[in-house]
Amino acid sequence: MPQFLTKNLPLLGQLKSYDGELFKSDLIAGLTTAIMLIPQAMAYAMLAGLDPIVGLYASTIPIILYSLFGTSRQLAVGPVAMVSLLVASGVTPLVAEGDAASYLLYSTILAGMVGVMQLAMGVVRLGFLVKFLSHPVIAGFSSAAAIIIGLSQLKHVLGVDIKRSHHVHEILLQAIERAPETNLVALGIAAASIVTLMVLKKFAPRFPRFLLVVVGGTLAVWGLGLNVAIVGDVPAGLPAPGLPSLDAGVLSELLPIAITISLVSFMESISVAKAFARKNGYEVDANQELKGLGLANIGAFFFGGYAVTGGFSRTAVNAQAGAKTGLAGIITGVVVIATLLFLTPLFHFLPKAVLAAIIMTAVFGLVDIKEAKHLWQVDRGDLALMGLTFVATLGLGIEQGILVGVAASLIRFVWLTSSPHVAVLGRLPDSDVYRNVERNDDAIVTPGVLCVRVDAPLYFANSLFLKQTVNDLLEKQTEPIHHIVLDAKVIGSIDSSGLSAFEEICADLKSRDIQVWLAGVRGPVLDRLRSAHIIEQVGEQHLVQRVHEAVDRATGKPPKLSVVGGEA
Repeated sequence: MPQFLTKNLPLLGQLKSYDGELFKSDLIAGLTTAIMLIPQAMAYAMLAGLDPIVGLYASTIPIILYSLFGTSRQLAVGPVAMVSLLVASGVTPLVAEGDAASYLLYSTILAGMVGVMQLAMGVVRLGFLVKFLSHPVIAGFSSAAAIIIGLSQLKHVLGVDIKRSHHVHEILLQAIERAPETNLVALGIAAASIVTLMVLKKFAPRFPRFLLVVVGGTLAVWGLGLNVAIVGDVPAGLPAPGLPSLDAGVLSELLPIAITISLVSFMESISVAKAFARKNGYEVDANQELKGLGLANIGAFFFGGYAVTGGFSRTAVNAQAGAKTGLAGIITGVVVIATLLFLTPLFHFLPKAVLAAIIMTAVFGLVDIKEAKHLWQVDRGDLALMGLTFVATLGLGIEQGILVGVAASLIRFVWLTSSPHVAVLGRLPDSDVYRNVERNDDAIVTPGVLCVRVDAPLYFANSLFLKQTVNDLLEKQTEPIHHIVLDAKVIGSIDSSGLSAFEEICADLKSRDIQVWLAGVRGPVLDRLRSAHIIEQVGEQHLVQRVHEAVDRATGKPPKLSVVGGEA
């Protein structure tokens, strides 16, 4: 089979050694995941502010497209809580209250924008951009979003009208004010569903618990004639493929949330995909994953759905049920299509309180207390970043919260690298190894020679710091210094500002009659030093492989190693 085909249609490569046993595993996994997906998709569409049927539309062609073009064999794509909340936060301010048609149109257009962005990022290989969303930021954002998601379902749990908001205090105030109007039947159904889902998750995790509460709630409302909000008439069949009307003004208004969803959904999806790929002994291609998710969202755009991505809980069920290839996802999509064609009347009496319970239990695990405890032990700076993102998301809103988190993480990175770790080195006894004198009391400092290691790339943010540090170190010396040896093996890159600073340092040291030695310079850094004529200024003979060789040369001992001309 041509490599071009298997690279761009990974499913073909997965099916090379396919047999009846593998198909049986995929069939069981596809059916099992569909049973979980159908009620979840309806619930998440409701969370996004859409009719529950839209969640099913988003669980048909989009899943099949990802299964064809994605590289994960277990990832279960479809509506997820986080993306649903982001869709609601982005679309709600743009649409008049009660205008369901415009709300659906904007949500569908948003899926198309996300799809085009992700596909383009995959084509030009921009998968690395997701690194700007650091783990503490995602943990803080997810934890806050989980609380917002859970509280947004209070109107269905209590059976009262609470206006949509992405500010926790507003939701709580409304819930308290309307508490006397609580529909006890809706509250009872929601409570029973939550307890059932949590108990079954703990003691029978493979049991189709979502299907159980959906069937149980529907039968209770139908059989007992309970007075609660229900899903109502669900149109049968698939929406005809079409191109929604596009407006430049709408596209510009949706652009910020489209960018956010593109990155956040990919971050969520690739994290899950990599985790299950490791467990099953294969690799996923981040850029091909972007293409697969992009095509899935473009499919949602053409078939009346909304933005989708890979979700952890369904992927775990898919993997546990035996999914071996992307064919399991295609089977899931076909089952949802069959449900839309033949089974939609069964959802008429489905209480919205049950869907709210499904959402609330699904997001409980997003509140990452375990990560907060871990960061308290290993990195309190990252914990502060997580806390800032958490508070900003709760207080300012979904989009603003993640923007604050990303900005704070970048600022923290610049701050940390603007004052990098610098170590003065000394030789360990009876060796030619040089280590930090502050961590090794027995390290020997050679008189007249200052050995320094900088543990960071040299760029605009730390160029002034480097000059000041060199001056400070020289002032602290009790004996005259005639040679400075820079251990440069950790310096992975240097920009124009770093080159200028380095040139100024060398010129200043030369004016003080101090010679500079460079040890272990990496190839790309060496190339830039040569192009800036700094090596000419230092002298080729002062370019060596190891600190020990530089010290020997500086102190007049016979050289043991050759002068370097470059390093890869």
